[in-house]
Amino acid sequence: MRATPLSDRTSTVSFALIEEYEILLNSVRAFAGEKLRPNLRASEADRGVSGEVRIAFNGLGLDMLQLPEALGGAALGMQARVLVNRELAKADAGAALALDRIGAALFVLDAFGGQEALERFVLPVLSSPEKRVALVLEDDCTLDFDDGRIKATLPWVPSETADLVVGLGSDRAWAMDTGIAFLPIRGAGLRAAGAAELQLEGPLTATWSSRDAASDALAKIRLYIASLLAGVLYDAVEFSRAYGMERVVFGRPVAHHQAMAFLMVDMHTAIERAWLLIEEAACRMDFGEAAHAEAAAAFVEAVEASRFIGPNAVQILGGHGFMADFPMEKAMRESRALGLLAGGVDRAREDAAARLLQQRLETGN
Repeated sequence: MRATPLSDRTSTVSFALIEEYEILLNSVRAFAGEKLRPNLRASEADRGVSGEVRIAFNGLGLDMLQLPEALGGAALGMQARVLVNRELAKADAGAALALDRIGAALFVLDAFGGQEALERFVLPVLSSPEKRVALVLEDDCTLDFDDGRIKATLPWVPSETADLVVGLGSDRAWAMDTGIAFLPIRGAGLRAAGAAELQLEGPLTATWSSRDAASDALAKIRLYIASLLAGVLYDAVEFSRAYGMERVVFGRPVAHHQAMAFLMVDMHTAIERAWLLIEEAACRMDFGEAAHAEAAAAFVEAVEASRFIGPNAVQILGGHGFMADFPMEKAMRESRALGLLAGGVDRAREDAAARLLQQRLETGN
């Protein structure tokens, strides 16, 4: 897929986004501010986004963001994806998942089957506004393969419907479009996306095998989730700082007390550190470089940042932090839920360490 760099590396170094990305993000920010943020509690209560919001989202063309031009897509890379995810998640991460009907399953189909798989599986889903894809990582479920058939149970997925399920293992991938059942359950985080136990039993529609493709797909899945998590954390940091500047305690704003001021700086540093890793890994991918270790490290850093920022953002608001009138309790719930996706943080930490050790052995450092 065509990649566009964040800045022109052949001329003067610039940390500003290129104009193409600025236009894209301005549209996404406007949509998030006008459609997602005002409806975040309604979307949670309804376990989904409204038809009006879906129509507005489809008008942005974000479903086609990373599809190749030959299939009518914009052919943008991971940098564009993580930037868009961050802006959407600042408003409502659950709604962002609900609106992206292909989601991170795109990376599995592209890594294993390329344009042929995208044309076969993705285009039919995008042709109908009611269809969507669910992604399953084999490590997250109990799974039985038998002569081209599968039986699996996933205790929780942030969705309540799917017309196609794409699965990813350590050295294989598969797809199925029959025998899919969702049992809705009560979800804590990402409620706007829904919550269900996923049960699969039936024949596989397609299977692929490649350890390298599996590693490539998992790296992109981790960045996809990490960028959503970063959006939640940026919103938590910004909202708690704004609240701290307005809330007066002992004659001055909360943020003017030294302990709170230092805490807010630490929170801001934590999310910026995680975002730099996410952006670096995405940039490497778009320039065709291997970024498996970088993606795993970025995911770990984002999850670790969430465990620091989430509870402290709630505490800065005091009792208000636990009230639905403010978005902090939602941010803490959603950051915890996102950290459970993409295979979880423990596996990412192990993968990052293993790849770092391998690199050192290869280079002799």
